[in-house]
Amino acid sequence: MNRTGLLSTLVLATNIGCCISCGSNSGSSTSQAQGTTTPTPTVEVTKVVSRRLAITARLPGELQPYEVVSIFPKVTAFVDSISVDRGSVVKAGQLMARLVAPELAAQRVEAQSKLQGAAAQRAESEAKLASDENTYQRLKAASATQGVVAGNDLEVAEKAVEGDRARLESTRESVEAMKGALKSATEIEGYLQVRAPFDGVVTERNVHPGALVGPANASGMNVPLLKVEKIARLRLVVPIPEKYVAGLTEGAKVEFSVPAFPNQTFSGTIARIARAVDTKTRTMPVEVEVANPGRRLASGMFPEVLWPVRRSEPTLFVPTSAVARTTEATFVVRIQNGNAEWVNIQTGEVDGKLTEVFGDLRDGDDVAVRGTDELRPGTHVAPRQSSADSKGSGK
Repeated sequence: MNRTGLLSTLVLATNIGCCISCGSNSGSSTSQAQGTTTPTPTVEVTKVVSRRLAITARLPGELQPYEVVSIFPKVTAFVDSISVDRGSVVKAGQLMARLVAPELAAQRVEAQSKLQGAAAQRAESEAKLASDENTYQRLKAASATQGVVAGNDLEVAEKAVEGDRARLESTRESVEAMKGALKSATEIEGYLQVRAPFDGVVTERNVHPGALVGPANASGMNVPLLKVEKIARLRLVVPIPEKYVAGLTEGAKVEFSVPAFPNQTFSGTIARIARAVDTKTRTMPVEVEVANPGRRLASGMFPEVLWPVRRSEPTLFVPTSAVARTTEATFVVRIQNGNAEWVNIQTGEVDGKLTEVFGDLRDGDDVAVRGTDELRPGTHVAPRQSSADSKGSGK
């Protein structure tokens, strides 16, 4: 091949290589440009709804007798007889035990004797006053005649009458005092009969005939004779957590169950609210009055109470899945004008699939159905209404 033909061949080969190289670079640039284009993500959203909270919380409670009395004798005595035992049903005023204390009978007899003595002294004083007053009146009438009665004798008679009246008043006061002493001794002796304070059931019996018993503050007398409880009505005491106390209303009906009757539900009425939170437990004691005419329920039971939780005003709710949590915050992702933003919230109660939320939200706001920290604030998204919302709006 000559020199001219060789140069032509080299030029042609160089041009072909350049074309191939340029074509390859052009395709690579186009491919890279297409790879950097990010599509707008679609986010399923739902509406923030405003509604009144109306759920039921399960809380522990305790049944207590409506009235309960530990019966101690008012005097130190021996038990003569006792006619009731644990489980006995008693009526108000019913004799339950009889005690004996001979010294009390002696005190009553002594008081009666003193009363009789004081009454005799009063009668004597009345007779002396009548006699001296009669003498004085005669002397006074005779003194009308000049020189018949000395003036000193008339004055002595008058002073005698005044003294008799003072002694009579004193004896009358003594009689009243002796009457009081006799009444007191009689009442104390009446304490030897122990009677039921109200209709109820004897739940404890701690003594038997022959036992020495006495008042609760007496030395060694710390055990009651009997314990009586009124259980025809019961008090169901429920410690309500502080976050539930806002909706408490007297007269509201409350249902509960007890382990003894697992298939039966009982009910009562809110009767008394403490209006003060216990600083140790952060709960407020509430009493529910429970009718128990058949005595099926017993004091000391621990029921599970179906407590109605209410709010005085409507609050906001979102699906539970919309609430996102990190180590730093609890938030929902609100979609506004196609942009995502995090809204910090506090959660309240859970009502089915919805969670109560408190924060910078409004009724009708769109939030992501699935809250996640992967959806960063400022991200542009294409919102799509939740199918559940669509069905709800079509109804």
